[in-house]
Amino acid sequence: MRFRFPRLLGLMLGLGLSAQVLAQAPAYPSKPIKAIVPFAPGSATDQIGRAFAQKMSENLGQPIVVENRAGVNGMLGADAVAKSPADGYTILVGTNSTNAALKSLMKKLPYDQDTAFAPIAYLGSVPLIVGVNNEVPVKTLKELVAMAKAKPGQMTFASASTSQRVSTEMLTSMADISMTHVPYKGGPAAMTDLIGGQVNLFTADFAVMLPQVKAGKVRGLAVTSTQRSKAIPELPTVNEALGLKDYELIAYFALFAPAGTPPEVINRLNRAANAAAADKDILERFAALGFETAPASPEALAQRSKLETAKWAKAIREAKIEAE
Repeated sequence: MRFRFPRLLGLMLGLGLSAQVLAQAPAYPSKPIKAIVPFAPGSATDQIGRAFAQKMSENLGQPIVVENRAGVNGMLGADAVAKSPADGYTILVGTNSTNAALKSLMKKLPYDQDTAFAPIAYLGSVPLIVGVNNEVPVKTLKELVAMAKAKPGQMTFASASTSQRVSTEMLTSMADISMTHVPYKGGPAAMTDLIGGQVNLFTADFAVMLPQVKAGKVRGLAVTSTQRSKAIPELPTVNEALGLKDYELIAYFALFAPAGTPPEVINRLNRAANAAAADKDILERFAALGFETAPASPEALAQRSKLETAKWAKAIREAKIEAE
């Protein structure tokens, strides 16, 4: 016993010290959280991310500071989060671009898209609107296709995200037309050039496109969902406009943390995000944008991410987009 007692005493002291340290550890969150939006200010991701950040801050008792890091279809912002400490104080307002499609669009990413992030919560989704400059002499999507066929490669389209690019590339592929792609860093800049006539067509989320269509600054031709939107029911779906059956593309938004973030932190953020997704203010604010929430668990988001990655890989392949 005299040989074992010092060891036992040391173990008991160690356990007591560990318990004391744990008792002194501040509850999460104990300081402001940074949410990185990988797209430009004013984009749908930015608007939705900021609204959720505000509501989650109220729930968590700590401010969530939004930081925009736009570029490379969201890759720059996603990379910053992937390489941040896994402590719950840096999170990503991710999208189908950053957490599903980039793997198929880029030959090499600076992180492993499948393992670099811990899913937190699904926020919701929005359809897109196909819009053209007012000087383009078409009133319908069918007329646009006819014009593009008469001028192969001469018409231009803008994009500032994966969903914006793939939606148009899918459309041109299924309609058997050729248009020239003009990439932008942010949706608002692309919209400015669409209004000014520097590009002919832009397929963008409701947050960017709908106000301009309503104001008569650009002409909406169709929505990318399989059902017409209550926000602008006069616009047909792409399927209706062109007599197609299989065209659909919607953008979605979700929160992610760096891989290795403690489960208790993930669950705390998940509860705050789900509460925000059910908040009346958020639902009313974004209803006009066609935004639909779907509160769920981190595990459900992980499964959705796998399915969406496969879905976007197929869409990109069928649209004949080569990895860059």
